[in-house]
Amino acid sequence: MRASALPIVVVLILASMSVTAAAPPAPLVEYSKTAFTAAQTENRPIVVFVHASWCVTCRRQQPIVQQLAADGAFKDKSLIVFVVDYADKATLKELSVTDRSTLVAFHGRAERSRSSFITDPGELRALFQSAL
Repeated sequence: MRASALPIVVVLILASMSVTAAAPPAPLVEYSKTAFTAAQTENRPIVVFVHASWCVTCRRQQPIVQQLAADGAFKDKSLIVFVVDYADKATLKELSVTDRSTLVAFHGRAERSRSSFITDPGELRALFQSAL
């Protein structure tokens, strides 16, 4: 590789890293009020996952939440999982969430279940099922 091409490659690698670091891992969706309201209007099953990057419990929950979101039992029912950053205080207030590591299940506009700090896969599955 020519020396003049090296800075371009480094910039491209760094740019791709910064983009992927900001987005939640698939199949989770970054929360937006517009997308959340649309999912409610469509009467879809919804799980909201309030996550903080520094939260140990959130990090334990995340792979389980990802696995459940990809599970055919939920994916086939068009369940959508929105991730809310714990730093987004306005959204937390709208959702009446007071702590990180909180999951809230909705079916359309109806709240079905809410729990904080659970890491048991069975309990998380039950919360997901309540949204169906």
